[in-house]
Amino acid sequence: MGLWHVFYDDWQMECCGTPFKVGDEVSWPLLMSDADGKLGGRWHDQLTKIAGPVEDLPAKGGAVRVARDDNGLTVALHQEPVALVPQEDLGEVAPGDRIRLVGLLTVECHTGADLPDTRGWVRAIQVVTQGWAETAPGSPTREPVPGERSLRPVWECPKWFGDAGVGVIVTLEVPGTDSWLSHALREARGIPHTAPGREVTGLPPAALADLLETLSTVREPR
Repeated sequence: MGLWHVFYDDWQMECCGTPFKVGDEVSWPLLMSDADGKLGGRWHDQLTKIAGPVEDLPAKGGAVRVARDDNGLTVALHQEPVALVPQEDLGEVAPGDRIRLVGLLTVECHTGADLPDTRGWVRAIQVVTQGWAETAPGSPTREPVPGERSLRPVWECPKWFGDAGVGVIVTLEVPGTDSWLSHALREARGIPHTAPGREVTGLPPAALADLLETLSTVREPR
């Protein structure tokens, strides 16, 4: 089973999310988001790489464009049904084409499309703390400072964040998949890559969470 880093925004949890803890089984709609557009970019270990065919998946609110990663994960590419996505955003990619993307997997419960759910088990949780700065001296508007981000491990995702964070990075174990992160964990444990899924075997939940936290770090400030 593959391991994937997923970002869950604070406002999505506070609006209508259900708190979860390490070990819980969850089912979430996942979107392959532009990492540079999320909190100023400069994400590090949290990035996800996918490669595979594009498909328009029938859904109640209209077909949703997804990518089926060669290693098993299916993830939405847009927040809206295909018919409502501007052509410039769809680009030249068509169903049946293969794509390669690097981005940030995000939980998206508030979209105009019926995104497919991904089922998995929570293996680690880190609260994301983000630094902010005025857009101009004296301005009431603030913007994220990419180099001012930290991660704090917790056992349970909070319902309310306040000033304590802007969301959580969740390490999700998804059956029937493999990933960069699983590859890194096998490397760390000295497990052959011919045995995907064994990277979590024999590790108690707390030990696995501790190890996964070493594989989810922030970039050093420039």
